[in-house]
Amino acid sequence: MDSLITAAAHSLAVGDPLLALKRIALRDDAPALALRGIAMAQLGDLGRAKELLRRAARAFGQKDSVARARCVVAEAEIALVSRDLTWPAKALDAARTMLERRGDRINAAHAGVLAARRLLLIGRLDEAGRLLSEVDPAPLSPALRAAYELAAAGIAIRHLRTKEARAALRRAEYEAQAAGIPALMAEVESVSLLLTQPAARAVARGQERFLILEEVEALLASDAFVIDACRNVVRGGGTTVSLATRPVLFSLARVLAEGWPADVTREALVRRTFRAKHADESHRARLRVEVGRLRAELGTLAEVNATDRGFALSPRFAAEVVVLAPSAEEQHAEVLALLADGEAWSSSALAIALGISPRGVQRALEQLSNSSKVQSFGRGRARRWMTPPVPGFPTTLLLPGPLPSG
Repeated sequence: MDSLITAAAHSLAVGDPLLALKRIALRDDAPALALRGIAMAQLGDLGRAKELLRRAARAFGQKDSVARARCVVAEAEIALVSRDLTWPAKALDAARTMLERRGDRINAAHAGVLAARRLLLIGRLDEAGRLLSEVDPAPLSPALRAAYELAAAGIAIRHLRTKEARAALRRAEYEAQAAGIPALMAEVESVSLLLTQPAARAVARGQERFLILEEVEALLASDAFVIDACRNVVRGGGTTVSLATRPVLFSLARVLAEGWPADVTREALVRRTFRAKHADESHRARLRVEVGRLRAELGTLAEVNATDRGFALSPRFAAEVVVLAPSAEEQHAEVLALLADGEAWSSSALAIALGISPRGVQRALEQLSNSSKVQSFGRGRARRWMTPPVPGFPTTLLLPGPLPSG
């Protein structure tokens, strides 16, 4: 490797892409193309970056398999940053395997971190945790160790293990400062803010208060009977009952919990559960059926007792009933939660991350665009959606993936 390539690589490592480009901007050999691609990625021109990296991979040819694999890893990182979740994950796995086999531990570890971050983004937390545990961060540079710790913090935050998250973020901050890259330090600070912003509301006995993640973790670990409206589950006595596929039953449970310890009238239950303005006999009959189904779902966790006016919730093992609700509830909140990271998303990537149909995502984006909550740029497959981060928006609890089961 000649001196200009070495100097350009060093400039990129310390976050100075302009200086790197000054050294290699006019060169079209394979190493220079690869470094130019990375430089353009750091400058935010992701389309040009992908083109240069692909040219570099072709220029390296079949003989230099390690260099080709490094180009694939770099392209995978660009896909992750640009939220292109349709990018073939198998190509990254193959590149990682090649790098491990050829003894390039640093880039192999980096590939593992990227794969874990992608799994985290689409809500496959257990797989992300297992993959990250296989990565040895010791040979990594400070910048890459910071990325490793950010991934570890993300997994811990999504699992609501706030102590682990704080420890990982402290390590990430140390590594980011050691790397001396302002953008990386800003990313660590941005993730750290998630631990201090309101993440949910606790509604109990007619009163509500905002909770940070640490308080949410404490609530879910307590003996309270919790109606978790962030995941549509009921928690109590170390048991979790999912009503995610039973929206009517969950709505009924939530209304009863918000009225606890008093009962809730049949008229109020019909209005809020069935969205009916007036309760007629058909609504009352349906209400009796749904209450019976809710009793069966809750099992030994709680009873639903009939009263003269309506129905009352009575937990069997808890002295307190709390509804855990998102701090901001509105239509298409899950889409807004993903877009709140400030990155540009394609509709297909949003569909993958949320596990819903592309057409459903497109309808949601159109409605949000009409209300000026999101904006798009580009056309066709290059169209991307984004929105400025909303202060205090409860992104963590709305993103894919389960919360602790107790």
